[in-house]
Amino acid sequence: MKRTIKDLKALRGKVVLLRVDFNVPLDENENITDATRIINEIPTINYLSEQGAKIVIISHLGRPEGFELRKSLWPVALYLMKNLKCNVSFCNTVLGDEAVERIKALREGNVLLLENIRFYKEETQCDKKFSKKLASMADIFVDDAFGVAHRENASNYGVARLLPNAVGFLVEQEIENLTKIIEEPKQPFVALIGGAKVKSKVKILERFIEKADVILIGGAMAYTFLRAKGENIGTSIYYPESERDAKLIMEKAEMAGKKLLLPVDHLVVRDSDKKQKPFIVESMKGDMAGFDIGPKTMKLYAKELKNAGKIFWNGPMGLFEKEEYSQGTIAMAQAIASSKAFSVVGGGDTVSAVNKAGVAGRIGFISTGGGATLEYIEKGSLPALDIIQERVK
Repeated sequence: MKRTIKDLKALRGKVVLLRVDFNVPLDENENITDATRIINEIPTINYLSEQGAKIVIISHLGRPEGFELRKSLWPVALYLMKNLKCNVSFCNTVLGDEAVERIKALREGNVLLLENIRFYKEETQCDKKFSKKLASMADIFVDDAFGVAHRENASNYGVARLLPNAVGFLVEQEIENLTKIIEEPKQPFVALIGGAKVKSKVKILERFIEKADVILIGGAMAYTFLRAKGENIGTSIYYPESERDAKLIMEKAEMAGKKLLLPVDHLVVRDSDKKQKPFIVESMKGDMAGFDIGPKTMKLYAKELKNAGKIFWNGPMGLFEKEEYSQGTIAMAQAIASSKAFSVVGGGDTVSAVNKAGVAGRIGFISTGGGATLEYIEKGSLPALDIIQERVK
């Protein structure tokens, strides 16, 4: 068990470097459109503040190439100023004299948010000198950025090697719930996997062949599976280089006695139809392209979810960003919310779908990670968390 912030003693007056994931969506006016990641972090910040720590927050926003004004964390600072009880200030740099002086001036229980760490190329390179400079500004490091825990960056992996460390409440919950979904014996275990590319899901699907009882496949990746099975998929998006992987996964599932289900009907559009009016078919042909699962598939999958003991869901069932192709994904969100199973939902698009369906409050646990969530389920560990100290028994 990793050491958590509650295991840290005598925090009063100590400078705590807190790595978080405030990679939130902004509109064209730089207003935050979804503050979920910030809201989820507030309990950790409040606890450290109540303990009298001087809290220095590091985060990234987007994938900037050098300084980009539109990827500044200033909008996040404004949000924190309005929603935290303690004093919050912002530093428009990460290193240098200004940052050092601002940290020295920080009072107990207050927060200093530093500028976007990815404005520095040394961050993603996990540069040793850069890591040392970051570590030199603090007494303790707390990692609460689960969404980037699968990456060896300077502000998580690099700093954790140099300072006494622990995880925050958010990472603690992630570890607890993702371990539960893999290790608890509740049966049957149903994995619902969607999205586009088979290639990015091969390892996790192999893991679920080992751990799950039922695997439900949806999204654009389903067409690669159907093609590998010899079915006509019309002009639907598929990845020929992944056909072999899809075939092997189906063979492994059959050999292991696991149920792997594919869509039995589809919401399609004809390429030749200028109006692009969607309609339902069980078999695709000609210039038909699939964009969502059909009603029979929704019913089939919902039945498996209803009877589940635990559920993991990653990836939408179709092009759910467009209203006309969102019914399958929304139906799955509602089916999971209605199930008595312990459920975990992970991945940005999947979490958006749950929010869109208005059922977030009825999901067992919503993971803040995308790739990190899948990698943790696959391997049971993540690089930036492996280096965190274990709790002393």
